[in-house]
Amino acid sequence: MTTAWKPTGTHSIPSLRWWIAGILFASTVINYVDRQTLSLLAPYLKLQYHWTNSDYANLVIGFRIAYSIGQTVFGRLMDRIGTRRGLTLTVAWYSIVSVATSMARGFYSFAGFRFLLGAGESANWPAATKAVSEWFPKRERALATAIFDSGSSIGGAIAPFIVLPIFFRWGWRPAFMIPGVLGFLWLIGWRWLYYPPEAHPRISQTELQMIVSDKLESDARPLRQTRTRWRDLMRLPQTWGAIIGRTFTDPVWFFVTDWFPIYLVAKGIELRSGLIAVWIPFIAADFGNLFGGGMSGYLIKRGWTLGWARKALVVFGGAGITLLIPTIFTTNLYVITLLFAVATFCYASFSTIANVLPSDLYHSDSVASVSGLGGTGAGIGTIVAFKLIGYFSDARRATATHAFDPIVIVAGLVPFLGMLLVLLLVRNTQATEDGLVRRI
Repeated sequence: MTTAWKPTGTHSIPSLRWWIAGILFASTVINYVDRQTLSLLAPYLKLQYHWTNSDYANLVIGFRIAYSIGQTVFGRLMDRIGTRRGLTLTVAWYSIVSVATSMARGFYSFAGFRFLLGAGESANWPAATKAVSEWFPKRERALATAIFDSGSSIGGAIAPFIVLPIFFRWGWRPAFMIPGVLGFLWLIGWRWLYYPPEAHPRISQTELQMIVSDKLESDARPLRQTRTRWRDLMRLPQTWGAIIGRTFTDPVWFFVTDWFPIYLVAKGIELRSGLIAVWIPFIAADFGNLFGGGMSGYLIKRGWTLGWARKALVVFGGAGITLLIPTIFTTNLYVITLLFAVATFCYASFSTIANVLPSDLYHSDSVASVSGLGGTGAGIGTIVAFKLIGYFSDARRATATHAFDPIVIVAGLVPFLGMLLVLLLVRNTQATEDGLVRRI
């Protein structure tokens, strides 16, 4: 067993793995604050630059194209160069781009900066999923994943309170520039804190032994001794279950993050007075992340198998997201807020499990790759969804408060279909017996 080297006088940090979860959470918060800036300013930038909803959709699609490609590319890169170095490079990248967006002068320059931002931000989920697989035993992986994934909800919730006051006081250019600086501050903590557990100078021997023992139990590979290739991964139903888990749910979340302010305006709600509706669904999603991760771990402790503990939350989430649909019948701010909050709570429970599946199913050298494939699938689904959202919301503009009705109905039904497919595909097969995937 490899042990950590500790310089003379260096003291171990108790429960170091949870500090790792905390810094991954902070990375996700900053990631979302940066990306939310455009969606929060969209109602105002649309007026200034005379953009239609389709124009705005194309801007967001530029981000999603880069994000989709980057998830797979950077997922594989993380498996090759390691989490510490990989996240250092990508966070520095998107922080520079976020600051540089303040120099945009119109549609095409905004599109270029959003494309570059999407490429840099795409690495966060594959890298964080890989870090969780390196640092946490299986009984804790869902909760650790929930912690870092909840950063998206917290980032989305606090972004209005950072971005909009800057915008109303100094304009939109500082509103892009100032949040972009946060990534550089995060890098200082990341470079100091993160190493693989076997090489960390501040891990206790007890914690290291616990992590290594779980890996030896989980990573037993009776027939596999070489790195799994992409084409081998794509032949497995478990891989497609992991991909579908994100492809059929993430576009709904990105509809909330990127379109919700525009949706509220279409419902006749003024954004200043509707600020409560902008952030409460994000807070609900944060609780949903923690509920999904904590409940799954609780079920495992109660004797449930890993597979059923995960699938129970998938069923809960897929059914709950259908509560988006009743919002088409009301323009009441508080009813819309409540229904979106419950739906995003349920989405986040599902999302936590979708994000943890690669670390549940695959060995360390494939975790980020499969997570990246799931992210690419989600990105492609989001691109298609956003193109349709832009087209139909413009085409139905004359229906006033009902312009988004078909979009919201589909958003409520697609995750339910995804739930059914995950239940079908994520199971033990011959590949489990052959050591290609872990037993679930």
